Amino acid sequence: MTIEDYYAGWQISPEIVALAGETEEKVQSQFRKIEETRTLNQLKVLKALQEAKLAESDLGGSSGYGYDDRGRERLETAFAKAMGAEKALVRWQISSGTHALALCLFGILRPGDEVLSVAGEVYDTMQPVMGRGMDGLDQGTLADFGITYRVLPLKGDGVDYAALAETIKPETKMIWIQRSRGYKNRPALRIEEIGRIVRVCREVREDLVVVTDNCYGEFTEDREPCEVGVDLVAGSLIKNPGGGIAQTGGYVAGRADLVEKAAQRLTAPGVGSEIGPTLGFTRQMAQGFYQAPHVVGECLKGLVFTSALLQELGYETSPGPFDPRSDIVQVLRFKTADELVAFCKSIQASSPVDSFVSPVPGPMPGYDSPVIMAAGAFVQGSSMELSADGPLREPYQAFMQGGIVYDNIKLAAMAAAEAMRRRE
Repeated sequence: MTIEDYYAGWQISPEIVALAGETEEKVQSQFRKIEETRTLNQLKVLKALQEAKLAESDLGGSSGYGYDDRGRERLETAFAKAMGAEKALVRWQISSGTHALALCLFGILRPGDEVLSVAGEVYDTMQPVMGRGMDGLDQGTLADFGITYRVLPLKGDGVDYAALAETIKPETKMIWIQRSRGYKNRPALRIEEIGRIVRVCREVREDLVVVTDNCYGEFTEDREPCEVGVDLVAGSLIKNPGGGIAQTGGYVAGRADLVEKAAQRLTAPGVGSEIGPTLGFTRQMAQGFYQAPHVVGECLKGLVFTSALLQELGYETSPGPFDPRSDIVQVLRFKTADELVAFCKSIQASSPVDSFVSPVPGPMPGYDSPVIMAAGAFVQGSSMELSADGPLREPYQAFMQGGIVYDNIKLAAMAAAEAMRRRE
């Protein structure tokens, strides 16, 4: 069978195949930029693993307390090097990005301290951690410990640099930077913008702890936040740095003393990063980390193609195909709820897992309208694998993320384009 035969089997018309070919040619300059960044990051990770002297004998793992786990230590050394950090905590016991970020908050902040979010409100999943929407429940939030949370609103779709310095108060201890757009309409923060935030904050007070929520952003640019002065970064291994292989886990990286404070919260004061059995997970975490730059490159090329193809059909996309990118999230705006549903169904039907399932909108905690979610992933909830979701309310937006194989993302975009074409 030819490539065209396979596309025909998925009921993609010759017209869409031709349009996809034309679109692919138009974005070759963007592909070359992505490939250059991918190559740099791939060499960076390879060099880090070599300098850490990771050995095959390190990959078996430990049990019990996990004392003196050489593989864990060497993987964390490599991770720190690649992140431009002094130290890293890379553990399967960290269950999500929210968990990793909470370790930073609770490990460093003390009663009376304040955390200032400078890029607008934090993710929905971080709101309860800060104490929002949890009044009176005594669930161990920052608010329960007398730690305050404040937000510097966005100016337009970016950081309000003019107001940043004067927004910092004496009780402000931590500056919080959410790199990815999340479910907001603002662009992801570029590394150069994160560096600018750091410089402004350092001019106010040198002792401020600057933390970046790095979820969805790793290896999308040629530098990481710690390389422009950020003190601490954290994220999930079922996003970018797990390379689509890690089945769970998270990381914290940055200044050695701050990483250890986070480790004390993960385990217990006095033992910190010294314990934590790996139980055989080191192999998949290390292999995923090694493949992460390549996988992120495949993802970014797929998102650029999707953005360009949908634009050809008259839809609004953000980022646009030629816009800079600093995360693996693509927003696609539709005219009707039916189009949003059709798009998500096309993503699901193009997936390697559960392709026979047809997603339907349904109620979701925290949303005032039905939400449709499409994900056919090998790892449950993996944001590195192709998925799309969106609430059925105006503006009708699909948040598409991930994708570990370019050809699969391209197919999904073509299937979605075919579905849109048939609705006309």
